[in-house]
Amino acid sequence: MPISPDRSAHRTAQDYIDEAPVWSDGTLVASIPMTAMQWRIWWLAAAGKFFEGWVVFMTGVALPLIGEEFNMSAAQHGLVGAASLFGILLGALTLGGLADVFGRKFMFVAEMVIFVLFLVLLSASPNFVWLVVFLFGVGLALGCDYPTAHLIISESIASSTRGRFVLGAFGFQALGALIGTLVGFVILRNLPDITSWRYMYATAIIPAVAVMFARFSITESAPWLMARGRLDEAARATARLLERQPPYPKTVKFHASRSRRQLAQPPYTALFIGANRRATLLASIPWFLQDLGTYGIGIFTPSILAAALGHVTVHAHNLTSLIQKDVVASQGAALIDILLIVGIGCAIFLADRVGRIPLQVMGFIGCAAGLLLASFSADYSGNIRMFFIYSGFMLFNFMTNIGPNAQTYLLAGEVFPTHIRGKGAGLAAAVGKIGAVITAFCFPILLADIGTQSLLYILVGTSILGAVITWVFRIETTGVNLDRLEAREVPDTEIT
Repeated sequence: MPISPDRSAHRTAQDYIDEAPVWSDGTLVASIPMTAMQWRIWWLAAAGKFFEGWVVFMTGVALPLIGEEFNMSAAQHGLVGAASLFGILLGALTLGGLADVFGRKFMFVAEMVIFVLFLVLLSASPNFVWLVVFLFGVGLALGCDYPTAHLIISESIASSTRGRFVLGAFGFQALGALIGTLVGFVILRNLPDITSWRYMYATAIIPAVAVMFARFSITESAPWLMARGRLDEAARATARLLERQPPYPKTVKFHASRSRRQLAQPPYTALFIGANRRATLLASIPWFLQDLGTYGIGIFTPSILAAALGHVTVHAHNLTSLIQKDVVASQGAALIDILLIVGIGCAIFLADRVGRIPLQVMGFIGCAAGLLLASFSADYSGNIRMFFIYSGFMLFNFMTNIGPNAQTYLLAGEVFPTHIRGKGAGLAAAVGKIGAVITAFCFPILLADIGTQSLLYILVGTSILGAVITWVFRIETTGVNLDRLEAREVPDTEIT
């Protein structure tokens, strides 16, 4: 029977989480088994990323029908594509930072309440203006989830496996993107009506309600409680998190060992002081650059494919023609989206072995190669044109998820100390979503004005720039105990 090793009582929450049991003869157990509570937290966090992929990327399938129902211009198409992303931007920056104030669990539940409310309203949008408002509200909730879901996983999981579990949850964004595209396709095939987009969004309501109620049952983050000086609550939360049979650790006890400065909430300016400045630049700028491509390609893949396949006209001749070209484009998008899942699967396997920085640099370079390959399609026609588009976009999707799309998310929740981790991760996600908003709004306009090839050349350049900036400001966090980041800014001092 495994037993807990005899160690010093002066420990942090992460030390208890990282503890591996030993057998009675002193042999160390090969791996740290996950508890039921750790699995519950992980699944519920993964669900949030799944909903993001489902709703945001399904917009690409829904957009032609929405445009037809509300008679939208190119600029209005851009607003619809950017609305939820702008909501994610503000949600990550404002609501995400509140996780440092009110706690990880409180915001983890609150964001899902907001998501359900606006999802219901979105499905019943009466006009274009309210549609944009409700999409923004959905994005606000999803934006809060960016830092909160990451933090609640990373502060509950052993350091040695943190990368694969955070990325495993993040990978559900890719699964959600695929499922959202397939749901749109199935609804279009079985309900070929201009209002079908409402049913697409409505399909997520019941699963979201179930996740919302389930989130009430998890524990609060013990590292956050410790950073707030609530040591007794932190001990109880750690004990509940690590409840397993046979039990270990047998007791959980914390001593006051953090400077009182941590009990006061620092302003956002703390992210630009000392070592935190480098962390902020690394977490934010590459995320901005990768979102330019990921969301532009992700949302508008159906439109690009429809154009390449010769299914785009200035105006659809009738509703049947509009739905048919949307069906064809959604089929192609679903095929390409499969590579998102393959990419994140490789990222999960490699993140704790190869490291965050090498994967992000190689991923950016691979994204540039994929986009350049897709750009060659403009010079050809027929099957060769299709080869370049599909192979280029598939390479892009694979490399973005093995690299920058996954690693920027992972790094943003790891490079900051606990007491400002929510603010730091939230700011990074918000800066990233500035790129997503820009590309979502400008993509349909630029597609019409400068064409697909020129637009892809621009994204090739931003991908290469992302690789360079990642290397210049690199901070490797693979396997690092996140409590050690506290010493970077606040010395560990005994409080008597």
